[in-house]
Amino acid sequence: MACRAEERRVKRPVVAWTASASLIEGDPLESLAGDSTIMRSLRSLVRRVAASDSTVLVLGESGTGKELVAQSIHRLSTRERGAFVPVNCGAIPHELLESELFGHTKGAFTGALTDRRGRFEMANSGTLFLDEIGDMRLEMQVKLLRVLQERAIDRVGDDRPFPVDVRIIAATHRHLEDAIGNGEFRADLYYRLNVIPLYVPPLRERDQDVLLLFDHFARRSAGKDCAPVRAGHCLQEWMVGYDWPGNCRELLNFVERLSVLWPSEELTLTKIPSVLLPRKRGSVAPTTEEQRAVLDMWQWDESAEKSTPVEGGADAEASLAWAAGVAAPALPAAAAKMTTVDLKKLLSDYEAAWIREAMRVTLGNITHAAELLGLPRTTFIERLRKYEPSAFRQ
Repeated sequence: MACRAEERRVKRPVVAWTASASLIEGDPLESLAGDSTIMRSLRSLVRRVAASDSTVLVLGESGTGKELVAQSIHRLSTRERGAFVPVNCGAIPHELLESELFGHTKGAFTGALTDRRGRFEMANSGTLFLDEIGDMRLEMQVKLLRVLQERAIDRVGDDRPFPVDVRIIAATHRHLEDAIGNGEFRADLYYRLNVIPLYVPPLRERDQDVLLLFDHFARRSAGKDCAPVRAGHCLQEWMVGYDWPGNCRELLNFVERLSVLWPSEELTLTKIPSVLLPRKRGSVAPTTEEQRAVLDMWQWDESAEKSTPVEGGADAEASLAWAAGVAAPALPAAAAKMTTVDLKKLLSDYEAAWIREAMRVTLGNITHAAELLGLPRTTFIERLRKYEPSAFRQ
């Protein structure tokens, strides 16, 4: 389906997970999308937790939307008029983390040219979100514990305490109990943070939400005046059965990939090269041939100055009609007389004839040719290399 200037959009009752750190307008719980029982329970628990001012520890795998949970708690709380300040404890160099959290005074260290407020001061009367708290070094854990106990900070280079009124929400994908046993995390800090634990489920535990999220991401990723990409039945089944180790973030990346390469189209599993499908952790990386096969789908159109898919000489309906009705190669005389034949060679010639004809009809478009023969694209490429190696010569 081509892009349309006035595409009618269907409004959904929920807004799905987003990687953006900006707050989403509307109901604070709309960002925690899903119709699964576990997501409905999570939204109910978030609403109850938000009514208190207790410290919260959000647990869950990377990409599940832990920051969205923290944002929802903040927006539903009495602190919503204050700032929501996120800090990724694993992304800031450990030697700078103290200054980043507590601030510093002018001349406190080389490069400190002015006084600087830390994240605690920025979040005063609001919420401080400490993401990836499990990656914080032990020496910083001691200083954070003191702040949680005394509700006051010391800027780097200043020994005067500065009182702060901040709600702490921490998050981690690590098992902190194991980190405590390994001497990597302080038990006293863990008990300070783990007042109210919240578990954000991975996408594999809420497979009925995958298609809902796909539709939302597709609408969000669609280009201007373009219809969103759609998933055919076989692709839907594959997505529901896939584990999504990268969770919502991986699904979002996948949808954006499809939206760029096949805008506004309805996609089947056979149309997408395996190299462009998400891969489970520990799976074999794409081979050079698989990666090159993606380039074979497009040819450089110098006149248009852009890369476009190769189109067949006939439309899709005509191509499918050919696939259903083309005559098979005639049987050789030896086979008709039941004399000795090389069956292996006979079948090989028969297969080669179909592959050459499919490439002729589609003007060399590997993806379309594979679809006409009902073969996975990678399998078709293997057969093509066997029978028509000239198709891959530079």
